[in-house]
Amino acid sequence: MLKFKKIEVFFKKLPKILAERAFLTYLGLLVLALILGGFIFYRYSILAKKTESPIGEKPLHFEKELYNKVLEIWVKREEKFEEADSKKYPDPFR
Repeated sequence: MLKFKKIEVFFKKLPKILAERAFLTYLGLLVLALILGGFIFYRYSILAKKTESPIGEKPLHFEKELYNKVLEIWVKREEKFEEADSKKYPDPFR
């Protein structure tokens, strides 16, 4: 119970202590940000280049039937779009 009181008092005084030493607080947070940024850069840039990607295991296969189905759908949509453009709608403001 006594330790929790000491911790509580410390955290209540912490903003005042940090404000009194603003320049050192700024430098500490800057160093912390640089370390964190360096770690993230290392993790997602340098380690990503070192690992081999499994792309070359299986070559790409073009499915002609699926392509033709998609092409038919696009043609139907294009026809509907052209029909909507040529259709005359009555003016609702007259």
